[in-house]
Amino acid sequence: MPRILVIEDEPTILENILQTLELEHFEVRGAPNGLIGIQLAREHSPDLVICDIMMPEMDGYEVLAELRNDPRTALVPVIFLTARASRADLRRGMNLGADDYVTKPFTVPELLEAIRARLEKRRAIESEVQKLLDELRHNIVSSIPHEFRTPLSNVMGYASILIDEHRSITADEILHIAQRIQGAAARLYRLVENYLIYAQIELAAADPRRLSVLQSNRLNDPGKLISVVASHKAHEAQRSADMTIEVVDAPVCISESNFMKLAEELLDNALKFSKPGDAVEVHTELDDGRYILHIKNQGRSMTEQQIAEVGAYMQFERKLYEQQGVGLGLIIAKRLAELHGGGLKIESQPPQGTSVRVWLRRA
Repeated sequence: MPRILVIEDEPTILENILQTLELEHFEVRGAPNGLIGIQLAREHSPDLVICDIMMPEMDGYEVLAELRNDPRTALVPVIFLTARASRADLRRGMNLGADDYVTKPFTVPELLEAIRARLEKRRAIESEVQKLLDELRHNIVSSIPHEFRTPLSNVMGYASILIDEHRSITADEILHIAQRIQGAAARLYRLVENYLIYAQIELAAADPRRLSVLQSNRLNDPGKLISVVASHKAHEAQRSADMTIEVVDAPVCISESNFMKLAEELLDNALKFSKPGDAVEVHTELDDGRYILHIKNQGRSMTEQQIAEVGAYMQFERKLYEQQGVGLGLIIAKRLAELHGGGLKIESQPPQGTSVRVWLRRA
C-alpha cells in the first residue's frame, strides 16, 4: 500500500484530501505545516508527498528544498498544490525538483491522476534499479569461479610442491616457489578487491544516501597524488624511463582513496597494454570547472566497437592477449568518474595507441 504524506495548512482541505486517499486505499499521514511535514517525511519515508505552496512559517518551496537536501527524502516525488500557477512559479518549483502541480480548485480525478502518474514513475525507477542490481549479482556469480581458478590453482600447486618435496629442494628453489605463490596471492587479492569495489560502486549509484556521502568528499592535491602513483607504477613495472609526468593541482570532488583507485587502474592498463620502450604520457589540466587527467600509451589499440562496449567483465581479445584480472579496471575508473559528476572517454587508433581522458568536478 503506497504511503502518502499531505502537507496543507487549511484544515478543511487537508481533511478532505486525507479522506479521499483513504477511500482509494492509500496509507496517508497529514501535516498542518511544513516543519511537521518534513519531520514526518524523515520518520516515515513516504512514497509521495503532496504539499501546499502558500503556507505560513515555511512555504512549499522551502519544504521541497529541505526534502531534496536530505538523502533520506531526496528522491521522494513531490506534487505541489497551488492557487498560483504562473510560469515563474512553475519554473521555480521545477528548478527545485518538483514533480508535478495540481491547481486549486481541483477535482478528485485530477488529483488521483497526478498521484498515480508519479507513483508509476517511481515504480519504474525502482524496477530499473532492481534490474541493475540483478545484473550485478549475475555478473559476479558467473565470473568469480573462472577468474579465481587460475591464481588459486597456482597457490595450491606450488604449496603442494613445498609439502611433497621440502626435504630435497634447494633454498633458491624455495625462494622461486615463494615468489610465485606471492604473485598468485597478489593477483587473487586484487580480484577480490575489484569485485568488492565494483559492487560498492553500483550499490552507491542505486542509493541516494550512499551517493550523497560519496560526492561530499574533497581532494586538494590530485596532481601530487597522480605523480606519486604514476612514479610507483612505472618503477614497479621497471619502466620509469618510459613514463613522462606533467601535472597541476586543484581541489576536486572525490576522496583520496577513490581517486587513487581510478588512477591506479588507468595506469595499470596503460603499462599492461604497451611494451617496454613504448612511451606512457601522464598529464593533467584545468578546463571550464573540470580537472582533467589524460593518460596515453603507444601500445595495443582498441577498436571502435571495443570502446563502445567498455563494461564490466569485458576482456578484449582474451584469446590473443593474456590479461590479468577480469577487465574491471576501465569500468571501475569510468563509474567512479561518473558517480562524482565527471566522465571518461577513450580514443584509440592504430598504431598510435590508446588515450584515456578522465574529468572530475573541481571543488
